[in-house]
Parts: sequence; structure tokens; C-alpha cells
Amino acid sequence: MDKKEKAKKVLDILEKEFPDAKIALKFSNPLELLVATILSAQCTDERVNMTTKSLFKKYRTARAYASADRAGFEKDIRSINFYRNKTRSIQNCSKKLIEDFGGKLPETVEELTTLPGVGRKTANIVLASAFGKDALAVDTHVKRVSKRLGLAAPDDPDEIERELCSIIPKKRWAKTTLLFILHGRKTCKAKNPLCDACPLRDFSVYYKTVRKGKK
Repeated sequence: MDKKEKAKKVLDILEKEFPDAKIALKFSNPLELLVATILSAQCTDERVNMTTKSLFKKYRTARAYASADRAGFEKDIRSINFYRNKTRSIQNCSKKLIEDFGGKLPETVEELTTLPGVGRKTANIVLASAFGKDALAVDTHVKRVSKRLGLAAPDDPDEIERELCSIIPKKRWAKTTLLFILHGRKTCKAKNPLCDACPLRDFSVYYKTVRKGKK
């Protein structure tokens, strides 16, 4: 079985496993998703959603974020990991949005990644979930799942993105991100993965070469 066929079978199984797959971060417009995604780095989506519930009511535009009092903004997101660094990223990103894009989020990965603090992962999440575009984002879950399944070999997320996009149809890129994240959280955990209960066990290089050998 080649990688394209394997990827198709894997995604078909995961779509049955997670028929209602959607992004966990709550947002009502692209800017909100961008901010939420920046906040979510090394922080749970639940904590981010608790914080943004009031944050999004207080700050509604890029200009509002850019002109916010730094100390006050840090206080608003204090419950988030690395809140000082993330305050700096969000404010610098917002200033760049105003200067280069009139405060409106661009709709290409090339333009989004010119914003401070925005890498390909964040850009692709925004493109897929806020703009409905075909984009595949590689976070820690997507990286782990794709490597354990033998669908991608590199350690670099950008390389993994390129490999996955070469074997998965474009129309399934956005869903792949969501499905791999959900599978990584529920079953293919970083520590103590639930291999015996995994619906993808037969496709897993990790299970066949690492876990099975420990039994």
C-alpha cells in the first residue's frame, strides 16, 4: 500500500470516528481566531476559550489590540501561559496588520506569515477554519500522528506539511488537521498512547515496530 492509499484509508476511518470534527477554539471572525491561535501555543484550548470570552468583547479590531495598554492587556490574559510574550506578539501583529493590510487579515499563507508571531501552522489554521480555504496545519498532534503512521518522516513541521499535502487530496487538507488533532488527543497521546484501542493500529508503523515489540 502506498502512502496516498494509506492516507485515504486513515482519513476515512477517522471521519467515522469523529463525524463532527471542528476546531475547539471559539471565535466569530478571522481576527479572533488569529488571536486565539497565538494564545493557544503551549496552552489548552479550554483555557484560551475561558480567556477570550471577555477578551473578544473588550478588543474588537486590530487597532484596539495595537493601542491597548500593555500592562492592562497582560492582566487580561494573565491566566495564559507566557502571557507577556503573547501580549507582545499580538500587539506587534496587530500593528503590522494596520500598517500593511489596513487592519484586515490577508487570505494567503505568504502574507499571513509576514505578521510577527505568525508561522505556517497559525496561518493555515486561520485560512482553513476562518476563511474556509484548503490548508493543512501541522501542530504537535499532527506531527506525532503522521510520523507514527509512517505518512511523514521529517521532524520539521514545514517539511511534514509538504509531505502530507503531496499524498492527501487538497479538499481534505483542512479536515486532516482536525482529525489528526482529535486522534492525537484521544488515542495517539504523546505518552502512553492507547494503541490497543486505536482504530488505526493496523496502519501504525509505531505500533508494529515499537509497541508490539514490548509485549
